[in-house]
Amino acid sequence: MPELFFFVLGIINSVFLIFVFLIRKGRLNLLQRLGKFYFFLAIPAAYNIFLILHESKDTRYIIFLIIFLVFLIIEWLYDYKLKISFRENWIRDWKWSVPYLGLYYAMNYGFVVMPWKTHVAWGIVMLFLFVIQIITNIMSHPRKSS
Repeated sequence: MPELFFFVLGIINSVFLIFVFLIRKGRLNLLQRLGKFYFFLAIPAAYNIFLILHESKDTRYIIFLIIFLVFLIIEWLYDYKLKISFRENWIRDWKWSVPYLGLYYAMNYGFVVMPWKTHVAWGIVMLFLFVIQIITNIMSHPRKSS
């Protein structure tokens, strides 16, 4: 059961991030209103940790769920509490970007690899969603003119 729960949480996470990347370019006000709902994913993540502990399942799920929760905390802290606009200039703001990106990629790695261990088809779905995330993320960044 926790494996399926983890997989579904990964799908919801990926679809939400793809949606964020798609609307980020032109609808910043909508993104700021809807982006707050992303943090509600902490509830099923915490519940899944409880399920995994209760059912004595693979502790690697817990590690990746903790990485996901830390990512959510950093996201909230940067965007809503400290209001750091580190995405505008990654070179200047590398001290903020490096932990954020490290957690982002670690979280996505977990959401691909752990379902892949359970069912290859689940892993392929998650890998496909991650590739879509990366493409939409890259497309949503403004082009710098030289």
